[in-house]
Amino acid sequence: MPKNLLLNINNPEDLRRLDEEQLPQLAQELRNFIIDIVSVKEGHLGASLGVIELTIALHYVFNTPNDLLVWDVGHQAYGHKILTGRRELFHTNRQLHGISGFPKRTESIYDAFGVGHSSTSISAALGMAIASNLKGVHNKQHIAVIGDASIASGMAFEGLNHAGVTDANLLVILNDNAIGIDPSVGALKKYLTSVKNGKNPRQNNMIKSLNFDYSGPIDGHDIFAVIKELKRLQKIKGPKFLHVITTKGKGLKQAEEDQVKYHAPGKFDANTGEILKKIEENLPPKYQDVFGLTLLDLALKNEKIIGITPAMPSGSSLKFMMEALPNRAFDVGIAEQHAVTLSAGMATQGMVVFCNIYSTFLQRAYDQVIHDVALQNLPVIFCLDRAGLVGEDGATHHGIFDLAYLRCIPNMIIYSPLNEIELQNILYTAQLELKNPIAIRYPRGRGQITDWKSQNFGNYNKIEIGQANCLKNGTEIAVLSNGPIGNNVSLAIAQIQNQEKIAHYDFAFVKPLDEKQLHSIFKKFKTILTIEDGTIIGGFGNGVLEFASHHKYSHEIKTLGIPDEFIEHGTVEELQQYCKLDVNSLVQIFKNYIK
Repeated sequence: MPKNLLLNINNPEDLRRLDEEQLPQLAQELRNFIIDIVSVKEGHLGASLGVIELTIALHYVFNTPNDLLVWDVGHQAYGHKILTGRRELFHTNRQLHGISGFPKRTESIYDAFGVGHSSTSISAALGMAIASNLKGVHNKQHIAVIGDASIASGMAFEGLNHAGVTDANLLVILNDNAIGIDPSVGALKKYLTSVKNGKNPRQNNMIKSLNFDYSGPIDGHDIFAVIKELKRLQKIKGPKFLHVITTKGKGLKQAEEDQVKYHAPGKFDANTGEILKKIEENLPPKYQDVFGLTLLDLALKNEKIIGITPAMPSGSSLKFMMEALPNRAFDVGIAEQHAVTLSAGMATQGMVVFCNIYSTFLQRAYDQVIHDVALQNLPVIFCLDRAGLVGEDGATHHGIFDLAYLRCIPNMIIYSPLNEIELQNILYTAQLELKNPIAIRYPRGRGQITDWKSQNFGNYNKIEIGQANCLKNGTEIAVLSNGPIGNNVSLAIAQIQNQEKIAHYDFAFVKPLDEKQLHSIFKKFKTILTIEDGTIIGGFGNGVLEFASHHKYSHEIKTLGIPDEFIEHGTVEELQQYCKLDVNSLVQIFKNYIK
């Protein structure tokens, strides 16, 4: 059998020229290729390793890109990318100007739909299938591969519910590996486990009851069985559902045994699988750990405190509370809408609810934030992890819209801590029975203060709601910053020779704004700069502009932030430089304003 089959495959047409007996060898080569590159370049690992055979089988059987293939969640798709013309570029995955870590329509004709968030594939593929019918195209295949626990989202069921009453040529493939980023939870997971074990649900099948042609479960690593079943389903019209059992991390022993850690393990030894240890002595803590450990400390003292997260207990560090107080901390699965309204329901009963969601994922529950929380003025405490630029995950994951989309909601308090000490203090303040909902946003990555525990842990200070603070006095221009980006401001000012001309204010509260402080600033300075790590459209700077307009101040006001565009992937440092929010860019900007 020829060696290096993968090197001769530049597109699925090349793949389809192989004999079926050659495909197991190709699967091994593709696995090795992904392991070799991700071990050095980093990225998502386990999910793509788990669908290697399925990926090859799909492109072998179906006529992609004419047949439309939608991946859900998108980090399953590394093998798909490599087989569809991006093998030579795969080493640039998730790097500045390189290929995206997720399927992306502008990147390849084989990426039928952009899928950075979960549970969208069934609706998207159904839309494609209905459109094909309307155009008189009845032989085109439309395939949604939904995995990593995203079937549990309400949106997935909305798609299934609609598809079952259509004649759409839709194939839904459930990649059932019993884990997302953390282990799957909920009654659906227990149901699927029963199906896999051959118990009664196989006869009383909920998918069949939705009018799908159900088949499975089959071994997703038996490539011949998968191909045989796909060929059979290819001939069946209408909505179809294939249940495939896979192992996340398949082919790398350590990734199979520790699926949480090897979801995105960082750098590791490609031969042994051992994760390369980073030197982390005397480094500041991660914001997520400050949140998780502080919340646990507060919860041990306040029995009303509840923690809720939609499928991110490890990423958000709610895991600390879940381990210590399992009856008061809940992972509700990939279900942001449910998480928010569940929090609201608990708040009506006097519980102090910390709803911990990545900033980009709270967008999926915007209606619930408005109607179920803010409209009823329920004091839910939203803890928005990964706010601002998040780096290599790119446009689908940056938390840059939250200031703008939350600031327009009545009753909402919005706070961005300057550092981890202030994060602790606002968490403490929020659980002192606030009368309004509050959104506390903090970034991905490490804070500023190495000895944060000895400084403040367990000995918190109450924060005055709506109060801004002067960090540095000045004579000529006033710089108003929101959140941790203010640390870049301080570093930049320190590099300027005549820094006495620059005043710096920390406006941690975007809502309510400290109008008393603003009046003082506008009376003292003629030039004002605002800086935020969110979109400049509708965010903190806009709030200052609105204040100035309302009070008829005619000052020179410059707003700095994320430009009005979707920011691609790269390191946080690279992206800050692109947005002119890095220290060097700020130094030059400040110099330009000093007369």
